Amino acid sequence: MELRPFIAADLRALYEIDQACFPPGISYSHEELVKFIAQPNSKTWVAVEDGRIIGFLVAERQPRRVAHIITIDVLEAWRRRGVGKALMGAAEDWAGRQGLHKLYLETAEDNVTAQRFYESRGYRKVDVVEHYYSNGSAAWVMAKRIA
Repeated sequence: MELRPFIAADLRALYEIDQACFPPGISYSHEELVKFIAQPNSKTWVAVEDGRIIGFLVAERQPRRVAHIITIDVLEAWRRRGVGKALMGAAEDWAGRQGLHKLYLETAEDNVTAQRFYESRGYRKVDVVEHYYSNGSAAWVMAKRIA
């Protein structure tokens, strides 16, 4: 598996992966995904195996030396095989090189598997946001300090 920067030709595959990874109300519309990736302060990493995109992560640099992980998506067949770990590592390394002090993300309140994954990487629950997703479900905000 290799990680590489996003290129415009990836967009359709990333959208399809997001739709496969998250249910309606949590997955992003095509327009939302384009907006997040195109932001001037955002960075997108793409995980590729044998020429096929198997996952991606979008992060953005925000004021006050903070980074926000907008989404991390890994095809189900590739989960628990180090893809998410590599994507998160790339984002965390990028944040450190940018001189940022904190990374944060949101994850569905009922997505215990994701919460455990983030906790294993040093993220801690800092807040719950009721009705965060358009389907009405709540999200945990999880954050990690960057050394």
